[in-house]
Amino acid sequence: MPRSIQLEDKLRQLRQFWRQEHRPPTFAEMLDVFGYRSKNAVFGLLAKLEERGYIIKDPNGRIALLPKLTGTVRVLGSIAAGFPTQEEQQEAEAVSLDEYLVKNPDNTFMLTVRGDSMIDAGIMPGDLVLVEKGPRPGLNDIVVACVDDEWTLKYYMRDKAGVRLDPANSKYTFIRPKQSLKIGGIVRAVIRKYA
Repeated sequence: MPRSIQLEDKLRQLRQFWRQEHRPPTFAEMLDVFGYRSKNAVFGLLAKLEERGYIIKDPNGRIALLPKLTGTVRVLGSIAAGFPTQEEQQEAEAVSLDEYLVKNPDNTFMLTVRGDSMIDAGIMPGDLVLVEKGPRPGLNDIVVACVDDEWTLKYYMRDKAGVRLDPANSKYTFIRPKQSLKIGGIVRAVIRKYA
């Protein structure tokens, strides 16, 4: 009986190879990437990926990874945010948003923001924050922190009395841990979807 293909696992492995090598794997490399022993298994998987729009094959049988798999977006140039200028659209190379935003995928996660205590930092309710766990926060880093058993998103600050967590909204006051403080991670990016 043929074993079932765990497509999400295979997509994750393919994305990981692409992030490291910036190219699709060869058929021989796919044996290692996917843990297969036969090229027929690779061909079967590629047929499923092509059917679902993750890859395409050229006339020579080589594969190309599509943006649905790689998460790449074309960069068309720059735009003035001040006075209008005459800019021509100049297509640059494609950029993977994962690669651009995430330096350490294994230690990065996202959270949806609730509340308005960070609006003056440009973080609105409903935004997604990209958080990296592990590094020690520096002053003015925006952190995800567990203060006295409650999680919050605030600026990391230190003063003579110790650590305090500052909001970015004048309606709120700073928080100082009474019993415990655990830093869950540092905010690396904010993602907002319009419409």
